[in-house]
Amino acid sequence: MSPSGMPSVVDLLDEQIASVLADPATTHGLARTLRAAAKEIELHRYHHASRRAWPNGRIEDKAAKVQIGGGAHRIDGFFNIDLVPPADLLWDIREGIPLQDDSTEEIFSEHFLEHIDYPRSAKHYIREAHRALVPGGRIITGVPDSAFALSQYPGPLDTCDETIKRWYAKRDCRSDINTRLDLVNLVFRDQDDDPTYTPHLWAYDHEKLVQLFTEAGFTTVVPWTFDPTMANPKRRWGSVYVVATK
Repeated sequence: MSPSGMPSVVDLLDEQIASVLADPATTHGLARTLRAAAKEIELHRYHHASRRAWPNGRIEDKAAKVQIGGGAHRIDGFFNIDLVPPADLLWDIREGIPLQDDSTEEIFSEHFLEHIDYPRSAKHYIREAHRALVPGGRIITGVPDSAFALSQYPGPLDTCDETIKRWYAKRDCRSDINTRLDLVNLVFRDQDDDPTYTPHLWAYDHEKLVQLFTEAGFTTVVPWTFDPTMANPKRRWGSVYVVATK
C-alpha cells in the first residue's frame, strides 16, 4: 500500500501478474518471465520497508563483521544482510551496502556474487565494500570455481560424477545432466525454472576475482584458506575463495 492507503503501482502490478499466471492459456515463456518479476516485487518490498527506516541508505550502527547473502547459514558474531528472511537486515545489495564509510572490519560472502548481474551490480557491490571497510579491513568472497568446472571438459560424463553427487543430487535437474557440457552450463548459468531459485548470472575464477577487487582499489587479493567455522562446509567442493584487503 502507498502512504495514502491506496494500492501502489507495485501492488497493482503484483495483482495483474497473479491474474495472468492463473490463466491456463498463459505461455510458458511469459509465465517464467512473470514469475521472475513477481520475485523482484517481493524483494523490492523487503528492501523498501528497510529503506524507510534509513532513508539515506546507510544504517547508523557500526558492525565489525558483516555477512552478505548468507541465507540460513549464519556465522557467530556477524551481522547478516540478505534480500530475504532470515536476516538481521533485509536489503537489496544491488542498491549498495547500507553501512557508513570506514565502518566495518570484515565482510564475508559465499556463493552470492554469481547471482547478481555483471558488471553493474557486481562492480557496484565491490566498490561499496571498499567504501564501507576500514583501512586494512578485508572482504572474503567465495564463488563456484569456473576453472574447476572446466577442468574435465571436454570429456565424457561419468554418471557417478562427484560434482553431480555434491551439487545436484537433491535438485530436479539430475535427469537433464546428460553430458559434461551440461555440468559446465549449470555452473555458468544455472537458471532453474523454479521461481524460488536465483539463477547464476556470471561466472568467476581466481583471476577474475583478483581483477575485480584490484580494479575497485583493494591493495592485495590472495587465496583464502577455507575456514569451516566461517564458511559453509558444503561450499568447499569446487569453490574458489579470495580475501581482499583495503
